[in-house]
Amino acid sequence: MTVIHALPVAGGILAIAPLPGSDGDYAGDLEHIHGWAPALVISLTTDVEMLAGGAQNLGAQLQDQGTRWAHLPIADFGAPDAGFADKWTGISGQALQALAGRGRVLVHCRGGCGRSGMVALRLMIEAGEAADEALERLRTVRPCAIETDAQMEWALAAPRGAALFLRHPQ
Repeated sequence: MTVIHALPVAGGILAIAPLPGSDGDYAGDLEHIHGWAPALVISLTTDVEMLAGGAQNLGAQLQDQGTRWAHLPIADFGAPDAGFADKWTGISGQALQALAGRGRVLVHCRGGCGRSGMVALRLMIEAGEAADEALERLRTVRPCAIETDAQMEWALAAPRGAALFLRHPQ
């Protein structure tokens, strides 16, 4: 069964995990995720990775269960490109709203380390956490979080407290 590595962020729960089915039990992993009840799942795997893992229908199946789903593919060991950046603001806003409302957000990549750790750290910083403290907390639950310098650079480029408007509307 896929292990969900979770920690409290901005009043909710943020988690990272491997691609459902990567352990050979896609149906069991999907049921486990459904039971965990995320408000939003962010998939960072490519279409090829999802197909190879038997998870090509993940988005539709999550949405059928009432979970919002965002697919922002990044190549393994990669960092976001311009296309990702264009979509990030909206997805980040959804994730931060869910967390601020005491919801759960699950981010996954193939192994549940590099790409998912990068996005989790970015969300933690955008939620107002200091980068060094956020990284330490994240690596306490998932030591392999963030695998490349480019991933770390993208995560650390987050505007700290970008989500403050969610808690203090003007």
